[in-house]
Amino acid sequence: MPRSLARRGFLGAAAALGAAALTAPLTAGAAHAAAPGGRWPTRFALPRGFQPEGVAIGHSPYAYFGSLADGAVYRASLASGEGRIIHQGLGTDRSTVGLKIDRAERRLFLAGGWSREIRVVDPRSGALLRNFTGLGADTTMVNDVVLTPGAAWFTDSFQPQLYRLALDVTGEPGHAIETVPLGGDWVQGADFTANGIERTPDGRALLVVNCAKDGGSLMRVDPRSGQARTVDLGDLRIPAGDGLLLLGRELYIVQQQKNQIDVVRLDAAGTRGTAIARITDPERFCVPTTAAVWGDRIYLPNARFGLDEDPAAVDYDVVSVPRV
Repeated sequence: MPRSLARRGFLGAAAALGAAALTAPLTAGAAHAAAPGGRWPTRFALPRGFQPEGVAIGHSPYAYFGSLADGAVYRASLASGEGRIIHQGLGTDRSTVGLKIDRAERRLFLAGGWSREIRVVDPRSGALLRNFTGLGADTTMVNDVVLTPGAAWFTDSFQPQLYRLALDVTGEPGHAIETVPLGGDWVQGADFTANGIERTPDGRALLVVNCAKDGGSLMRVDPRSGQARTVDLGDLRIPAGDGLLLLGRELYIVQQQKNQIDVVRLDAAGTRGTAIARITDPERFCVPTTAAVWGDRIYLPNARFGLDEDPAAVDYDVVSVPRV
């Protein structure tokens, strides 16, 4: 089985097994159906066969999407929904999974998936600025990325470690990748384990989805030591947890195969959180994977994992929902 299909199959099974793990419902009235509104489109198309996974939005109203098919990057106007491919990618098996844009909007940081690469791309010209290759082990999948003031951090879904790319005061990346082993409460599953990554509200630690631990958990990782501690989310489990989006103290956890976003209010240190809302949209959610924000809207690409016999022949789209 191709590795990309193995990833999708595992996540589908994890979602099914984990459905019963949510032992207590969210508070009454906390379920919110997404409703379109405003003048900007709340749904727009991506190129046929694009196979999106990651999304990034900076301080301008443009979204960037990465392609699992060939690593291309598509830039779309949020005002019109129109866009174009700005980075052609490096070909089959050179995916772009998660991606982030820096504050200056001068660099896109791309997680290279199964190619075991980390790439840096100019969002204006599409030029490849840096490419770090040969990361991890043969089974490594570089999955998601978050930017902090001093580094870009990447998850590895099949190895118990993070990758750190140092950034100087101007945001310029260094020339080497540091591997940070994960310890403490971290449990590495037999298959796909780490997924989305974010910062804690106080900025002192990292938050990482662990799909294998206790039916799906959120982990707080000390960036200096790699020691992980389980975040207390009460009865909430995140077996299909994918992208994370932190807005103040509210963490949006995209649960892809479950077609929902769980919203958690964290304490400042990110050690515990309370589930406050669940966003669902049965008519428009088709396995959304990651989330980015512009104004009062959250934008998500529909990855459609496991829904199509030939992903290369499918019309993909992006949807937006209101912030809680």
